[in-house]
Amino acid sequence: MRIRIVDAFTDRPFSGNPAGVLVLDGWEFPEAGWLQQVAAEVNLSETAFAHRLPPGGPADWALRWFTPATEVDMCGHATLATAHVLATTGLASGRVRFAARCGILSAEAHDDGRLTLDFPTSSLTPVEAPPAVAEALGAEILSVHDTAEHIGDLLVELRDERTVRELRPDLHALRAYARRGVIVTATAEDPARGYDFASRGFFPACGIDEDPVTGSAHTALAPFWAARLGRTELTGQQGSARTGRIRVGLRGDRTLLTGRAVTVLDGELLTRP
Repeated sequence: MRIRIVDAFTDRPFSGNPAGVLVLDGWEFPEAGWLQQVAAEVNLSETAFAHRLPPGGPADWALRWFTPATEVDMCGHATLATAHVLATTGLASGRVRFAARCGILSAEAHDDGRLTLDFPTSSLTPVEAPPAVAEALGAEILSVHDTAEHIGDLLVELRDERTVRELRPDLHALRAYARRGVIVTATAEDPARGYDFASRGFFPACGIDEDPVTGSAHTALAPFWAARLGRTELTGQQGSARTGRIRVGLRGDRTLLTGRAVTVLDGELLTRP
C-alpha cells in the first residue's frame, strides 16, 4: 500500500501541517488497533485512512483520522491532504464526499490547485476560563468559548497577536485538561500582511503538544471572528513554527476552509493488516 506525507494549508514543502495519508484497498477499514499502530509509526499530528464506498450513497469515500495516541472525530488538515492525494493521483476529481465520524464532509479540487473543504460550523458558548487552563496559559484572557460538538475545544481570546505568538503554555498542566485541546487567538496586528486573525492550537491530551495548522479549529474561529470583524470571508494564520494560512468562508451552519497542499513523501507501507 502506498503511504504519503502531505504538507497541508501551504504551497511550500516543510511548512503548513504534515499529515500521513493511506488510501486503502477494499471496501472497509482494517481493525482499529492496526490503524492506530500505523498512525503511531508515522508519528504526525494526524494520519488519515480512506477507502472507497459503493456508488449511489451519500458519500464517495469513508475517512478516519488518528493521532499517534487516539482516534479523533474531526480533522481539517488531514482531510485536505487526503483530497490532495485523491486529486493528484487521479483517484477522484472535482467534488468528493467523505463519510466521517462527524458526518458528511466534502472537498472540492480547483483547477489552480486550491482545495476547499466544507465542514460543519462549530457552536460557540461563552464560559468562564477553567482555573487550571488560565494558570497553564499564563496570559491575560479576554474571553473564553466552549466549542462543544464537533471539535470540543476551548477557544481563548488573548490580548493581541504578539501574546499569541510568544505564548509558552504549561503543556504538562494542559495535558490534564480532559477536552480535545485549547485554541488561542487574537486579531492580526497588521492586516496588510494578508490575514485577519492569528491562532495557535495545543492538544497535549491527544498526544500533540502544538498542532502546526488546525483546520478543524477554524470552524470555530470563523464564526468567532466573523461576528467581531463583520465579514464572512476571512483569512487566518496559525502561528506555529511551521505556520500556515487558511481562507475561511462562513455559510451559516457550514464553514468553507480553503488552502493548498504539497506531497513531500511517497512510499510503500510494507506491513499489511
